[in-house]
Amino acid sequence: MSNTSNTLQVKPLAPYVRPISGTELMQANPYRPWSARITSIEQLTPTEKLFEFRFTDERICEAFHHEPGQFVELSVFGVGEAPISISSSPSKHGFFELCVRRAGAVTRALHDMQCGDLVGIRGPFGHGFPFEKMKGHDVICVAGGLGIAPLRSLINNIHDERSSFGKVTIIYGSRTPKEVMFREQFEMWQHRLDFDLYLTVDHPDDTWDGHVGVVTKPIAELDIDASNTFGAICGPPVMYRFVIDELRKKHISYDHIYVSFERNMKCGMGKCGHCQIGHQYVCSDGPVFNYWEAKNIQGSM
Repeated sequence: MSNTSNTLQVKPLAPYVRPISGTELMQANPYRPWSARITSIEQLTPTEKLFEFRFTDERICEAFHHEPGQFVELSVFGVGEAPISISSSPSKHGFFELCVRRAGAVTRALHDMQCGDLVGIRGPFGHGFPFEKMKGHDVICVAGGLGIAPLRSLINNIHDERSSFGKVTIIYGSRTPKEVMFREQFEMWQHRLDFDLYLTVDHPDDTWDGHVGVVTKPIAELDIDASNTFGAICGPPVMYRFVIDELRKKHISYDHIYVSFERNMKCGMGKCGHCQIGHQYVCSDGPVFNYWEAKNIQGSM
């Protein structure tokens, strides 16, 4: 008689392991840069390029969301890390854009890279412009120089949800016509009936047929419904006081004027103290503040 058992041998089931989401991965270690590939490069001016990136991990790609006005920390491996404002609209998914001026070691190295090269990305960090709060209101966007980069994110987001906003006015100032960025986009905005665009330069050349002078000049000519208007400002710090003075002359309230600060940010999370102004950290409490907040930060304005 055989001793072989006829009982079916069932192996124990392996414990179920839930897949880790991209959001959980990003939150687990905010100090870790995630690999992103350069998918497009556009030369905007002699010193600025627009880079398009896509994360190599699809989980991170799907989990990455930002507010207009937020920034990321970009790493060029072996060179260093630098904070860069996001230029693309949050309504665009699967990729993001950064407008980068060739300045320090990191940005010089990035400008030398090609499509297909890899960088590291942490973020997004900070507080952006109050997009949801602005809905149903008129919006005035005032940018100077490279300040158009984060404001482009806000403007394009408004463009994608245009019916949710009232009158939209864009004022952009540059030193010379050669330094005007996003020319094709400005042409598109200029031909839309639901956007009012004012371009101005300090030093025109023979090719320039637009406004000449500082960005505050067009503001004085605007017909503004102060109780229904938000202002968004980004540019060289020296221009903020004069732009805010003009908006206040139009009786726009302090808490409806938003400014984006540029500081020497490093960690992006309020830990290192490089961007501290008074009791605030620009990287975590900003970089976007309403004027009432900014006015009460010791040493800011």
